[in-house]
Amino acid sequence: MKQIIECVPNISEGRDQEKIKNISQIVEQVEGVKLLNIDAGKATNRTVITFVGEPQQVIDAAFLLIKKAQELIDMSKHCGEHPRMGATDVCPLVPISNITMDECIKWAHKLGERVGKELGIPIYYYEAAAKEEKRKNLANCRKGEYEGLAKKIIDPSWKPDFGPAKFNSSVERSGATAISARDFLVAYNINLNTTSTRRANAVAFDIREAGRIKREGGTLSGKIITDKNGDPLKTPGLFKCVKGIGWFIEEYGIAQISYNLTNINISPLHEVFEKTCERSIARGMRVTGSELVGLVPKKVLIDAGKHFLKKQKRSTGIHESEIIKIAIKTLGLDELEPFEPRERVIEYILEDETKNPLVNMTLTDFSNETASESPAPGGGSISAYCGAMGISLGTMVANLSAHKRGWDNRWEEFSNWAEKGMEYQNTLLKLVDEDTNSFNKIMDAFRLPKDTEEAINIRKEAIQKATKHAILTPFKVMEISYKSMEVMKAMAEFGNPNSVTDAGVGALCARTAVMGAFLNVKINCGDCTDKNFVNDILIKGQALVDNANVLEDEIMSLTNSKI
Repeated sequence: MKQIIECVPNISEGRDQEKIKNISQIVEQVEGVKLLNIDAGKATNRTVITFVGEPQQVIDAAFLLIKKAQELIDMSKHCGEHPRMGATDVCPLVPISNITMDECIKWAHKLGERVGKELGIPIYYYEAAAKEEKRKNLANCRKGEYEGLAKKIIDPSWKPDFGPAKFNSSVERSGATAISARDFLVAYNINLNTTSTRRANAVAFDIREAGRIKREGGTLSGKIITDKNGDPLKTPGLFKCVKGIGWFIEEYGIAQISYNLTNINISPLHEVFEKTCERSIARGMRVTGSELVGLVPKKVLIDAGKHFLKKQKRSTGIHESEIIKIAIKTLGLDELEPFEPRERVIEYILEDETKNPLVNMTLTDFSNETASESPAPGGGSISAYCGAMGISLGTMVANLSAHKRGWDNRWEEFSNWAEKGMEYQNTLLKLVDEDTNSFNKIMDAFRLPKDTEEAINIRKEAIQKATKHAILTPFKVMEISYKSMEVMKAMAEFGNPNSVTDAGVGALCARTAVMGAFLNVKINCGDCTDKNFVNDILIKGQALVDNANVLEDEIMSLTNSKI
């Protein structure tokens, strides 16, 4: 499987659209690299660029981007609200799939060495890529920012990891670049109904891990309390793995708190948002909305949406698009500008739209495609879709029950059933296309060459492998459809009585899916030479059919008793 990493360089240009375009789009010169997002900020004069690909491709693209930024951005003339020290200020690498953090660290070091040697830019490794403890924190590496860089790089304790340790004419223009390997960082700004940076900072200090400097009497005018070495002591903030600072955004005419959430498992975004709301109110302010900078993992919005639904005592067993909608509205992500999940959620952007062509069709197109002279989609795909429709009805009854007047104390019980139903539905929808894909794999195997004895053997093996897959796919439809009937039975037994017939129809669909899929299992078994495998699967399949028939009778009996 391919290793995929994400690269999120931040360049010190957020106003000149032509420069931003030239710098960001150069990554697409590297084959296999996908440019995902360009998020420019005028007030901060900074742009966050996101692209993904296999490690070597990403490293090559990152080098080209840093080189182009060096050519087009003159740091001696730069100004902006955000802390910065270079034309390409930071360039983190993030493991996305099939790659470890240790492997990412090696790629970060490789990139830094190349940039330092070939471009003459001072390089500091930070976070997981740091080679000493004090450099793990980006704020330490960037302390003094560009204006303090001339003194910093000649300090032996802050000698760059690669690149020149002197402020020559080239460095004067490019500044320094910090390169890291890190977990997914969520850059998140919360908007306040104030213009006071000081007040915004006060809330940021409440929240962020670093907290605030301790003072005598606990007032800003109090004397700073220090340790035995003379270093200021700090009162830690409420959240670990959170960095935060307040600033005024001229573009919007408001103060914001800018957070970096470096571990969303330790400090989820919605918890930071809610505590910021609480601390803002305590200081006479109000949160009006928020914004995400760059891309975000789907988990962030799903976790937030479910959290807010639970606070409303609403079912979380709904489609993820509805869960995300609740997150967007509650967090106010669309306050300053529209927030389009398909353009901002990394999993959606990486989604292969050709992967599930059948379930992405309209009902009419799917019906017409089935009726055409093409042998696929056939009975297996239709059985899977029939099962998906069955559990959709069961899930609907669970959600109606969770929202039924007078049943408010039971919302969580029905929400759990609805979530279970959505899991079954999602699996069955994937199997709609998977069944057709399994048929196509058999056809591909039959088309393999058979001009030599070796080719004939390879072809036979491929046919048998594809045939087993074509048996196991509808068998999985049988298993999931049968399991899904537990939802329909529960809803017929104690769900909203006004929708009991919907639970009954769902059970009929699920039982039909089991029966239909078994027909596919049996016909495909005829071409399988592994007779032990065939006998085992047919015995298991018949048991599922028998059990589904019994369960269907029970559900229909419950349904009819309540009509």
